[in-house]
Amino acid sequence: MATTCGLRTLKNEPVPLKSVSVEVDVQGHVASVNSTLQYENQESNPVEAIFIFPMDSNAAVYRFLARIGDVEIEAQVREKEKAKEEYDDAISSGQEAFLLEESDESSDVFRLSVGSLPPGQTASVTVGYVSELAVQADHALRFCLPAVLNPRYTPPGSSSMTTEASPQAGDVPYTLSLTMNIYTPSFVQTVESNCPLTPLAFLSQDKTQAKVSLAPGHRFDRDVELLLYYSEPHQPMAILEAGQPGVQSGSLMGDTVAMLSFYPVIEAEKSSHVASSGEFIFLVDRSGSMECPMNQNSGDKSRISSARDTLLLLLKSLPLGCYFNICGFGSEYESFFPESVEYTQATMESAVKMVKSMEADLGGTEILPPLQNIYSKPCLPSHPRQLFVFTDGEVGNTKEVINLVKSHAHSHRCFTFGIGEGASSALVNGMAEGGSGHPQFITGSERMQPKVMQSLQYALNPVAKDIAMKWNIPAEVSVTPLSPPVNVLFNLKRVIQYFQLTGQNASNMSGSVSLHYIVEDKPFENKISLNLKPDADNSMLLHRLGARKAIVDLEGKVREGDDKSAKERVVELSIQSGVSSSYTAFIGVNRENKEPVQGPLQRRLMAARSLFAGSYPVNSICGKAPSMGLIDCGLYVQSPECCAAPSSDHSCDTDEQRSSSSEEGECEDYAEQANISVEEPEDPMVDLIGLQRADGSWDLQQSLASILGKQEEEVVKASPGKPEFSSVWATVLAVLWLHGYKAESRDEWQFVAKKAMTWVRAQSGFDLTEFVAAGNSFLGLQVKL
Repeated sequence: MATTCGLRTLKNEPVPLKSVSVEVDVQGHVASVNSTLQYENQESNPVEAIFIFPMDSNAAVYRFLARIGDVEIEAQVREKEKAKEEYDDAISSGQEAFLLEESDESSDVFRLSVGSLPPGQTASVTVGYVSELAVQADHALRFCLPAVLNPRYTPPGSSSMTTEASPQAGDVPYTLSLTMNIYTPSFVQTVESNCPLTPLAFLSQDKTQAKVSLAPGHRFDRDVELLLYYSEPHQPMAILEAGQPGVQSGSLMGDTVAMLSFYPVIEAEKSSHVASSGEFIFLVDRSGSMECPMNQNSGDKSRISSARDTLLLLLKSLPLGCYFNICGFGSEYESFFPESVEYTQATMESAVKMVKSMEADLGGTEILPPLQNIYSKPCLPSHPRQLFVFTDGEVGNTKEVINLVKSHAHSHRCFTFGIGEGASSALVNGMAEGGSGHPQFITGSERMQPKVMQSLQYALNPVAKDIAMKWNIPAEVSVTPLSPPVNVLFNLKRVIQYFQLTGQNASNMSGSVSLHYIVEDKPFENKISLNLKPDADNSMLLHRLGARKAIVDLEGKVREGDDKSAKERVVELSIQSGVSSSYTAFIGVNRENKEPVQGPLQRRLMAARSLFAGSYPVNSICGKAPSMGLIDCGLYVQSPECCAAPSSDHSCDTDEQRSSSSEEGECEDYAEQANISVEEPEDPMVDLIGLQRADGSWDLQQSLASILGKQEEEVVKASPGKPEFSSVWATVLAVLWLHGYKAESRDEWQFVAKKAMTWVRAQSGFDLTEFVAAGNSFLGLQVKL
């Protein structure tokens, strides 16, 4: 069967997208993005092109501009149903029209409709948005162009924009260009990427301005990720942006907007504290899509395999005295234990055994039922509940899931992990924000463990209480919050808040604002000084971001049903600010063309890809591209067009298909046909950690000796102590080995080593200094413990 290349229509014909260009301006921690798509109708009839693509859920989409020939059309924000009616009326009467709308189910999916392009006509569409850059564990700022929209599993009885039939593509016939301009108060150290870049060019002598571009030849096979490293990434700051000229004061767009960035610091002796209590529940996606590789490279470790390794590390890192449970979910769900159990050697061993046999074998991705089951169980007294959720984020009922988490925010914290490219940012971010936790995304060749350990550190640290923002400004200036109140703080995790300021007139006014909180009965204050003269910046970026925060907060109130006027306020604020919402849409109609477009209108469904990048690889087995409406399965994607005789019931082509006993080993068979190795190399660090006992100690045994590169007899003979101290000797050697040979992975094993040394120091009758010296000599190291 011949391989189908490029973006295809439902009739396997080329779609008219010719090129994509992206311009990014980064100002400190904020990115402004303009993406332009160039179309050309090469058919003999008018065309309507439908393009479904991913978008960062935190982005504020504020601009939609279309050009048809020499005519430029600036789209306007309208109430969504009115916008749809206007679009339908326009294309039915032969007018050229454009519609951009956010999915009702998920804020990270958009649909672009380009209607009634006459034969031979060219058109371009520009979408502008602004977003905050996420801070990574190594202090980098992450900018990502989401190139992948995974097909989203939608529970029976539901419908979703993301499950519309939409073809995918392989080697695409259009080009992508990307240029990033960087402006920052501190100098730019470097920019790294998972894609080839041109050399970083500095535009100023102090290196506070720089430019970088995507190198030619990008293959469109992954998200485009850029990591920006600044010399001073954790500087608290306040930026004030003046209102739009000519707009009345007292409205959001007419007043000044302030963006405040805090980096709360908890004293070292407090942050080093590790709780010995807590209920830790690990909710793991075991749907068929978790069998996929971590990225588009089929030779990479599978998502479920990475989840297994991470769970093992988590189990070994938990403190004695806590409670835990592990739940896997798909079309159904199952827990390791009926209720959370105390963390002991017996329960840990039982859980480790079950983790090692855990597979992606539970069908579709239905996360709502297991969450409902978890929340139905009462919390344990004196053991705060910490929920860790691992998923590739392929669900269609995102907002319903977020609402559930948010409704239980008072009883737990939710830490989320989006695994693999295409994980829904709306789901991962929304659950963490709603559950007062922290989101993480693991893509490409990244190891999952360091990011999970950072979240575990957050979970084990003391909780900040009585969080409040206090202003010290002239009485005539009033402050209106645009962001929801801060309800959680983590050590050195950035906090950004937006406020509308009304009433400041004098240019030399000053003041301050402070973030107050209490940690373990000790008060803290982070203070920022203000110059109330705003920057005269016509870009209105901060106004857009502030409006987006307010819109998302109001949309949550609509779903909760507590505020009857919230929906009307969303529509009003969206139209006023020009920022999209789930209740509005951008509509543009070419009214310059007085002659209706002639001929039958052809609809072309385009790849479910980003505005900014390419497409899925074609099916490596059968040469076809996967269908938008179906779920990827293992190392291949099952499409109704892939096989000679597809089932009339498309449900068998979803994630549930993989749970059928008749398909056991099918992914391995396909891997063998495609000459893909499914064997994964052993990791000695994972093996070593797997041998640790719940109390933190290691037993002296051959399996440990083998990891150390020794025989058990050699280890016993080198011991400086009596035989009854063999576990102390083995534990010291294990910790020394981690320090000496896995220092680059310290973030992963820090809790394991800390627990081990706590156990060692609790023993008596031996000289620790002597054991450490002997261990260093035996292993050829020079490590201080």
